[in-house]
Amino acid sequence: MKIVNRKSHREAIKGFYDWLGTKLDTQSFYEQSGLNELISHGQFYSAYTVFEFGCGTGRLAEQLLRDYLPSDCRYHAIDISPNMVAITNERLMPWRDRINIMVSTGDILLSFEDASFDRFICTFVIDLLNDTESFELTKEAYRVLRQDGLLCLVSISHGVSLVSRILMRSWHFINNLNPMLTGGCRPVRLRRFIPDEKWSVKYNQVLSKYGVAIEIVIARRR
Repeated sequence: MKIVNRKSHREAIKGFYDWLGTKLDTQSFYEQSGLNELISHGQFYSAYTVFEFGCGTGRLAEQLLRDYLPSDCRYHAIDISPNMVAITNERLMPWRDRINIMVSTGDILLSFEDASFDRFICTFVIDLLNDTESFELTKEAYRVLRQDGLLCLVSISHGVSLVSRILMRSWHFINNLNPMLTGGCRPVRLRRFIPDEKWSVKYNQVLSKYGVAIEIVIARRR
């Protein structure tokens, strides 16, 4: 059934990812290339407080905590799926004294104080939001990031090669027919949600992996 409002969409997304669970990691065959670019350009070695909006199974958090973040970094994350939060908490048990992983209501506004974090991460979540929510999210990221903090985004995007353009247009068409056939995800252009008056874009690239277009944006808070 086609989703007709944001509340029902949010509930559908929650139910879908609760059901999907660890099977989400099977998408790493195309997602990891974008995450690797994020890690390469995100300067995580100097991040002592990190927030992740939509942690999924905690695969990225595990990689960052294990290999890139300082040993005293605090990692906070939320996800709308209770199952994903449970999976992430179990996965991050080696760092249990440094993490805070919570179930989200799905609201964009966060309970954290202004200037709380060095990094704000959001990967493969903006493609689940509508445009208004996406702008609200980057606005909220601006609020909770410290001066010179980095916004780190990854999403499926529009194709840049012939094969990826065909695949991503097909993806968009299927999403319009029934969002749950694509897990609620739609191709988006991340850069349009990053206003120049608030952000200095340090890195922006669109990759194609197996025809799936992945956009990466790293932006510094002005």
